[in-house]
Amino acid sequence: MRIASLLPSATEIVCALGLEDNLVAVTHECDYPEQVRRKPVVTRSLLPGNGGSTDIDRHIRELVHQGSGIYRLDADRLAALQPDLILTQELCEVCAVSYPLVERAARIGGGEAKLVSLEPESLADVFEHLRLVGRLTARAARAEQVVAGLEHRLAAVHDRVAGRRVRSAVLLEWAAPPFNCGHWIPELIDRAGGRDLLGSPGRPAHAIRWQDVTEARPEIVVISACGFSLERSLAELRASGVPDDRLDGEVWVVDGNAFFSRPGPRLVDSVEIMAGILHPDAVPPPRASEARRLR
Repeated sequence: MRIASLLPSATEIVCALGLEDNLVAVTHECDYPEQVRRKPVVTRSLLPGNGGSTDIDRHIRELVHQGSGIYRLDADRLAALQPDLILTQELCEVCAVSYPLVERAARIGGGEAKLVSLEPESLADVFEHLRLVGRLTARAARAEQVVAGLEHRLAAVHDRVAGRRVRSAVLLEWAAPPFNCGHWIPELIDRAGGRDLLGSPGRPAHAIRWQDVTEARPEIVVISACGFSLERSLAELRASGVPDDRLDGEVWVVDGNAFFSRPGPRLVDSVEIMAGILHPDAVPPPRASEARRLR
């Protein structure tokens, strides 16, 4: 089976099922595992590559207001690669190529490719998508093995933090301007032994004020900029003047791009990272490549 993945998270699911050789197309953002960088790329971003957080937010708002997406799809190249299965999403208008564009591209290829939209809102949904892709690709048994391994790791975190005081937190999916966290992320914090005071479980993140963060008085603030690596997030925070001096508790920055933004198998890594931040006496603290404490 020839698979086109138009989501980094779907690419990670495909590879977790041992189907890397079946991938014939990926996005410009697909970078894990490392070897997928050599796959044909069929998308590009319309955002300025060197723009800061505020500029990116402004560009996204303008493009969405105009009814345009922030990605472009090379439909002709996708059709030429002749995928049997195309994995995409309809959940977030700024996270991937728009679904109607993908539908039209599939028709260009003769309409024989199966188009599947993955739209998780929770860890359970991610596990079901692993099983779904497993069934579609005749890897159902492998999918069950992968899910069982992930659930075992979650159970290990649960056992380590059980009985400890739940710590208050605020995780921000963007810093300039600040956005709260939504969709699956509040659940990750819950499973790590915390409670996000401003999160929107199962719903999109939305803009808030720094005043909202300070008034909530969380013990820990975690900045997980959607699509940003740890190093880029740190650079953006230095440039954007985030008022961490007005926050009472700990302030952390994590690699949102690798661990929190993508609803794939590495969300379990995110739970482990958060547990290490919230309960370092019970769970090993995150590695320097995963998270940094600012104060």
